[in-house]
Amino acid sequence: MIKVRKAEERGHANYGWLDTNHTFSFNTYYDPAHMGFRTLRVINEDRVEPGQGFGTHGHNDMEIISYVVEGALAHKDSSGGSEVLKPHEVQRMTAGTGIRHSEYNPSDEDRVHFYQIWIVPEENGLEPGYEQTYFSPEEKKGKLRLVASKGGDDGSVKINQDVALYASILGEGESVTHELAEGRHAWVQVIKGKVALNGVELDASDGAAVSEETRLEIESVADDSEILLFDLN
Repeated sequence: MIKVRKAEERGHANYGWLDTNHTFSFNTYYDPAHMGFRTLRVINEDRVEPGQGFGTHGHNDMEIISYVVEGALAHKDSSGGSEVLKPHEVQRMTAGTGIRHSEYNPSDEDRVHFYQIWIVPEENGLEPGYEQTYFSPEEKKGKLRLVASKGGDDGSVKINQDVALYASILGEGESVTHELAEGRHAWVQVIKGKVALNGVELDASDGAAVSEETRLEIESVADDSEILLFDLN
């Protein structure tokens, strides 16, 4: 079963400095039919104007992943993390018992376009932490590259939940397949381009919840499509 979440159906807000779309209920956007999927709680697609950003604020008991599409995102947090996140890098922040952080666009000219993803951790009260890793485009072209996982396998960032997150870049006509173990679910998020997921077409910024499927075939029907695939319990 594949349930599509079309880009234009998401929650939306534009604050001038921030243009944001919410796949699931978030902040002032509330939709009881879209409160998350499995342990996925938030998928926000954000565009932040030059020199603007999210001031220092706090979170607790959440795994937060950031994935930049275009531009750069400067990060600073109370665990000691202080980095600039660019395309093809994955950032994981464990809020745990409490963490304060800021995210802003350091450019004077260019917007930053990125995804902010929240995953419910396997337990509360974890020690706060931060990790950031670069995965080259070559590692993702024509294949599914593991970029985040519970065990930190294959050089992926480590998240405190039974989730495997893959990234892929596909040329037109290229495809990848993924086997889902019994009882597992998936979420596919299209970052760029257009793909067919088991024959169901998804455009840029569309997402899809997958249950009761054993094999996923994702074929690009546009050049340089980019996707994220979450394998969830």
